[in-house]
Amino acid sequence: MKSSLLASLAALSLLVACASKEELIAKSAAIPAGVDLSGQWRLRDDSHDTVARISNAEIAAAGGNEGIIVPPDGSTKKPRRRSSDGTFVHVFLETGTALKITQTESGLFISFDRSVVEEYRFGEKRQISVGPVQADRVSGWEGNSYVIETLDTDGAKLIESYGLQDNGRSLVRTILIIADAQATLDVTQVFDRA
Repeated sequence: MKSSLLASLAALSLLVACASKEELIAKSAAIPAGVDLSGQWRLRDDSHDTVARISNAEIAAAGGNEGIIVPPDGSTKKPRRRSSDGTFVHVFLETGTALKITQTESGLFISFDRSVVEEYRFGEKRQISVGPVQADRVSGWEGNSYVIETLDTDGAKLIESYGLQDNGRSLVRTILIIADAQATLDVTQVFDRA
């Protein structure tokens, strides 16, 4: 009896551990030698389709591609949307065709199309929110790239990275959203100095 109780408790502990929320790991606050992402950046023509892909993914995540379910005649229920496989992490994704990046000794400021400015502090690990939507965020340096990870309350993760190529003449931004162990968005954008 005692051994079966211990086995049951061990199995329950394992089940709870597997179901627990992912914990984001803090990233380095140390700026790699010679890396400065500062500048005015314009999205390359061959990357313009990525803006539409991001927008379409946001619409789908919000349930915008789903129809309205009309209740049967005589029902007093209000029409509702079908349940969506959408994630909240999309509300933390900004995009644009013109970026202005300002790198200081402690963080990055990224302006998207001169309308939205995001601030990231090197090595940060904090909770962020947009309206009622909250998420955990870490950001910092991995090698010569700046990486931002945002994890929503449902376990969907947004991973963005910014890095230089072509001796600093180009900026590569990658965007990956993972939900239910599957990539729902995987985009690479290339920007040139304006």
